[in-house]
Amino acid sequence: MPLTLTVSDEVRALVPGFTHLAVEAHGLVNGPSDETGSALLDDAARRLAERLDGAAPDKDPHIAAWRAAYTAFGAKPSRTRNSAEALAKRALADGGLPRISRLVDAYNAISVAHLIPVGGEDLDRIQGEMRLVRAVGDEPFVTMAGGEETVEHPEPGEIVWRDDAGVTCRRWNWRQGPRTRIEDTTVNAIFLLESLVPMTHAELVAAGTELAESLEKLSPGARITVGTPE
Repeated sequence: MPLTLTVSDEVRALVPGFTHLAVEAHGLVNGPSDETGSALLDDAARRLAERLDGAAPDKDPHIAAWRAAYTAFGAKPSRTRNSAEALAKRALADGGLPRISRLVDAYNAISVAHLIPVGGEDLDRIQGEMRLVRAVGDEPFVTMAGGEETVEHPEPGEIVWRDDAGVTCRRWNWRQGPRTRIEDTTVNAIFLLESLVPMTHAELVAAGTELAESLEKLSPGARITVGTPE
C-alpha cells in the first residue's frame, strides 16, 4: 500500500495555501552520480537562470511565499532557507549544484528547474506514517555533528515532517535527517513535492510527472506512482 502522508489541521490553518504531491517508486537503482544526473542538473540550472532573468531567487513569487510561511511559524527565512531557495542559490553560484547520487541528483534537478521544495526518503527506513505537524519540542531528530550521531529537538511550534520514530526533516524542508535519507543502497523511495500559492495545481503535477519520467530513465522497470495533490 502507498505510504500514508497527513498534514495536521494546525499546519493547514497556519498556511492554508499548502499542497503536496508524492511520487512513490519501487525497484530503483541508485549509485554514484553519473553523466545522466549531471546533465539533469545542468539543464535545471539553465532553466532556473532563464526563469529568474537576473533576479535573486527570493524575488520569485513562489519562493517569497515560502519565506512568508517560514516566518509564520517563527523561523528566520534568511538564516534557514527552504530547500528550493537554498538549492537555487547554489545553482547560480560559481561552484554550481553538488553531485550527490543518481536519485538525489534527479530530484534536486526538479527542485531547481521548478523552484519547488522536493525531498526524498527511503521507504524502507520510514516507521509508520509520515505527517507534517507543529512540533511539541520533545520530538527526537537524529542528525550528525562533528562526524558523530547526535539527537536534537525542534523548537515548540516549528513545522516538521515526522514518522513514528521522530522528526525526519526540520523546519518543514530545511534540513533532512540521515535516518531516512536516500543512500546508494536505496531501492524503494518516496519523493515529496511541496507547493504554496501562487504555484498552480497544473504546475505541481507537471513537476511530479517530470520527476517520474527522470526516475524511469534512471531505473528502467521501476514501479512509479504519481499521486494527486493534497
